[in-house]
Amino acid sequence: MQSISVFEIIKVGIGPSSSHTMGPWNAAEMFLNHIKQEGKQLSEVKEIFVEFFGSLAKTGVGHGTDIAGMLGLSGEDFKIIDTTKIDEKIEQIKSSGQLILGGEQPVPFVYGYHLILNKEKSLDFHPNGMIFRAVFQDGTEISKDYYSVGGGFVATQDENSIENNCVRTLYPCHNAADIKKYVERLNLSRISDLIFINEESWRTRDETRAEALYIWQQIKECVYKGVNKEGILPGGLNVTRRAPSLNRKLLDDKQYNSLDEWFKMVVEVEASFNNINKWVSCFALAVNEENASFGRIITAPTNGASGVIPAVLMYAQCFTPHTSEDDIVRFLLVAGEVGTLFKKNATISAAMGGCQAEVGVSSAMAA
Repeated sequence: MQSISVFEIIKVGIGPSSSHTMGPWNAAEMFLNHIKQEGKQLSEVKEIFVEFFGSLAKTGVGHGTDIAGMLGLSGEDFKIIDTTKIDEKIEQIKSSGQLILGGEQPVPFVYGYHLILNKEKSLDFHPNGMIFRAVFQDGTEISKDYYSVGGGFVATQDENSIENNCVRTLYPCHNAADIKKYVERLNLSRISDLIFINEESWRTRDETRAEALYIWQQIKECVYKGVNKEGILPGGLNVTRRAPSLNRKLLDDKQYNSLDEWFKMVVEVEASFNNINKWVSCFALAVNEENASFGRIITAPTNGASGVIPAVLMYAQCFTPHTSEDDIVRFLLVAGEVGTLFKKNATISAAMGGCQAEVGVSSAMAA
């Protein structure tokens, strides 16, 4: 069993679903790379097709699976794309009947013909299956099936993205007993000390700290956007965002002009149990509502559970003595490592394990 970095479990993502949005987006990118690995160039592609099956097809429109497929094939990166421009980019593809493959090759693209949501059929390997197919100018074709297995991870029937990107750590921790064994053997005082050592298989200790603090900054920015963005959530159910009104009520309509000013106000509120409980709910709602509207969020371990880790970490930073950068880093390292245990021994895919595979896992991570 290969090791998984904590930053594969807790990472920057985009809403509304890690399995149904991020997974297909990653799969599209993998298919473009696959074309090149097969000795072809994108400039040789005449037409491109993608068909989504099973769970991906049945909730495809609501979860933006179709959008993810189109943007992924267009060469867009969900980690850096301007999320406010997504609707505009998709409308351009649909209205023009053309997609710029990999950002370099114009190909015809008719929604409903080149992209199909097949609700009648599922692929055997996994409920979240999809098939990409490229037709080339010389008449040859390349086809590949992919499976979104939770948390943005993508597998094929013979390999998966985890195995491609991960290495064996110095002290492999594939279950809780491994963690206990190595902490005792190395005479470490904290689990996070062990994780720091293992993460050096991917990056230096300083880089690990920097990545954790970057994630913390992304969490704060996501919560801040969520508590300040009014309106109706997409999806056709006319659900009104609740985080902004709750935020105003808890701050007694006090005004602020920046994230830092807002954060300072939250820290200074009355730290009663009732007040804190409402703030934790506000933090989680803010993230969930950003996730529901194609916002940039932290996937931890999935988008469906993306409000849990941010809400608990925000609680710790606002209402407990554990407010140092070191506390933030160690929280995220341990939480991420707990998430890897579920990924390797059970599942974090709701299509496979239901809500417990998402919110249950993230609650264990946060605890």
